[in-house]
Amino acid sequence: MSQTPETQSIDLQDLSVITTRPHTFKQNLHRVPPPRRYKTSKQLFTDEQKYLQTKDIKFDTPTWQSIGAPPSLKPNKHYCDITGLEGRYKNPSNGLRFHNVEIYQEVIRNMPPGVDQEYLKLRGANVVLK
Repeated sequence: MSQTPETQSIDLQDLSVITTRPHTFKQNLHRVPPPRRYKTSKQLFTDEQKYLQTKDIKFDTPTWQSIGAPPSLKPNKHYCDITGLEGRYKNPSNGLRFHNVEIYQEVIRNMPPGVDQEYLKLRGANVVLK
């Protein structure tokens, strides 16, 4: 199928009309967006408190401040009392947690009496005898 020069020029004219007319999907370049005000979390918190004080909200109505997270199903993480790294092991004689065998052999075995209770006191797991 060969086209004659007349039909080819008509097709080009149709295309030029399509490409030159304004389309609705094109953005208006002269449009100025409205100014937005970004609030800090402190401002959002105070605004929410003011809103809650002005409204008569019952105590059982959940708000973003009153919703509590359910308890976690994951076990608690334990940390080494000496280094602060993840404490994988626990000394059965005094309850100190340690990261690896080197810490046990070099530090925990050579501790003078009473120092282990000070480490446990920092963690809040010391035993107070009266």
